[in-house]
Amino acid sequence: MPTALPDGFELDDDRDRVDVDVVHRFLSEEAYWVRGRSRATIAELIRSSTRVIAAYGPDGSLVGFCRVMSDGSSMAWLGDVFVLEPYRGRGIGTALVRDALEDPWSADCYWYLNTRDAQALYERFGFVGADPARTLVRPGRERT
Repeated sequence: MPTALPDGFELDDDRDRVDVDVVHRFLSEEAYWVRGRSRATIAELIRSSTRVIAAYGPDGSLVGFCRVMSDGSSMAWLGDVFVLEPYRGRGIGTALVRDALEDPWSADCYWYLNTRDAQALYERFGFVGADPARTLVRPGRERT
């Protein structure tokens, strides 16, 4: 169900409304974390996520996005958060993160995310730096 934001913007978690081309273009061309991924891979990420939230402008075009993966009881991961350049500084990123974290299904979970440039945004929501000595990763095969 859409949630109204100031100035005619809105959030919506209807994954069928997501413009995969806009998400793919940003993630594969501008985002440092998944650059080069194929449209099919991005479409699968959207389809298989627990929840996707997109921000839309007054004209209905997608201007921001994030997705959540969660088991609903113990852990949740927030990822692929972005707002297109012309729409930054309007609180849209903050609204996306707030909406994701306040979802009753996963609000009490231990949340994870990775960022190298948006710590200040996430710290406002209670995220703290993790102990790198305790964080392990197992890289997957390279996908396009």
